[in-house]
Amino acid sequence: MKQINLAFALLCTFALLASSCQNNNKSTEVSIEQSLQFDTLIDGKKVDLYQIENKNKVKAAFTNYGGRIISLTVPSQNGEMTDVVVGFKTIGYYVKSSEPYFGATIGRYGNRIAEGKFSIDGVNYQSPPNNGINMLHGGTKGFQYVVWDAKKVDAATLEFTYLSADGEMGFPGNLQVKVTYQLTDDNALEITYEATTDKKTVINLTNHAFFNLNGEGSGTILNHKLQVFADSFTPVDTTLIPTGELAAVKNTPFDFNNPETIGKRIGDNNAQLRNGKGYDHNFVLNGDQKGKQAARVVGDKSGIVMEIYTDEPGLQFYSGNFMEGKNTFKNGSTDEFRTAFCLETQHFPDSPNQENFPSTELKPGDRYFTVSTYKFSVVKKE
Repeated sequence: MKQINLAFALLCTFALLASSCQNNNKSTEVSIEQSLQFDTLIDGKKVDLYQIENKNKVKAAFTNYGGRIISLTVPSQNGEMTDVVVGFKTIGYYVKSSEPYFGATIGRYGNRIAEGKFSIDGVNYQSPPNNGINMLHGGTKGFQYVVWDAKKVDAATLEFTYLSADGEMGFPGNLQVKVTYQLTDDNALEITYEATTDKKTVINLTNHAFFNLNGEGSGTILNHKLQVFADSFTPVDTTLIPTGELAAVKNTPFDFNNPETIGKRIGDNNAQLRNGKGYDHNFVLNGDQKGKQAARVVGDKSGIVMEIYTDEPGLQFYSGNFMEGKNTFKNGSTDEFRTAFCLETQHFPDSPNQENFPSTELKPGDRYFTVSTYKFSVVKKE
């Protein structure tokens, strides 16, 4: 009990600090109430609350339910600590949420697999569909629903580990997974994904944080400026499964090679935007080097800049198209339509069924290892 009390005290300290920092838009204030509760049991395992902090007082809070990030406070252009990740104040909100992916570690397979079907070396496997006819983010009980083991390595580093048993959600092999979150002293959240298996399997891990760089509850994200370093993307059918084509973004609403506001072309008469009900697409990142820059986003009110670097070949951009105001965030606001966005580093959707996509197979004796970094700074004042 001492451990949860310490974590609770740390987050309350964070909440008091954050709520004392005000800007001209009161809706961006962070007001995590003292009733914050994450001390419970789920599936017989203890759920807890954890916090890490760097030397610059940038803080991130997590729960081991779903290995998920709850909040991330970074300084705005005016020096105000701003929570740029939307989340809930109690574990109950996460369990009952109509959107199960807020802040979660996603696996075994992030994004979609057509009808949940795939084969490895001629053996057919079936993961239960949970998104229409398709499997999304690991199936009906993906990693967002499990309680991970947690270890706070130091003040700025937290490890989550989980053993996904052979056959879980239809995936072969006992998969040992470790996800490490570290706040670096240059104000970056570095996420390291590692895994090993005892049987050939497929794997595609990511994090599903929902961001608003103006702060949780600050309204639309359509005026954020987005830059994605990708010359092509993977078009999808009406069920959001890739067609297999790598389509050029040039002269389409998907060209973010130069910074554009998210909302500038989101309403264009475009078949792909209609299929996704907005942006919900995988971008094929330029270059194949590790640690390449994937994206840059700027909050229009806060001046906060988020740059994403990754080892992964793809980036899923989701513009909050299915947010419906059904869930209440930490500061009392609700998840209204397009008030947060996601940028998920990944291999491509449906890769096990697409021969021309980068492979997501993991073999016994090999190690899955990939790093994605979300670095924060501010636009310089003129």
